[in-house]
Amino acid sequence: QVQLVESGGGLVQAGDSLRLSCAASSRTFSSYTMGWFRQAPGKERDFVAAITWNGGSTYYADSVKGRFTISRDNAKNTAYLQMNSLKPEDTAVYYCAPRIGLSDYESPHTYLYWGQGTQVTVSS
Repeated sequence: QVQLVESGGGLVQAGDSLRLSCAASSRTFSSYTMGWFRQAPGKERDFVAAITWNGGSTYYADSVKGRFTISRDNAKNTAYLQMNSLKPEDTAVYYCAPRIGLSDYESPHTYLYWGQGTQVTVSS
């Protein structure tokens, strides 16, 4: 079991930036692909970004490409999501999750564990 703690969310204005962190308890953190997802009220959990175990490859949803950057620090067992030029439609609870490999990486059902999430609210 991997414990995940997301942090860094908050209430910001459109155009502002936030940096989310995802701290993992597992010593095997560096072996996992890490993903970020978000879920707005009444909607499904949507893929945001993913990063391979060594940070060598990154993947983004079209809606965040060019504004968000995913990264990781395996020495700290932590993944990050830098979010710039935030829009009201980015408002959601943001979750991180680990998985093995990359097949169907946009599907939340392929990820192994979930944290409690961190709320991001962007006002217009």
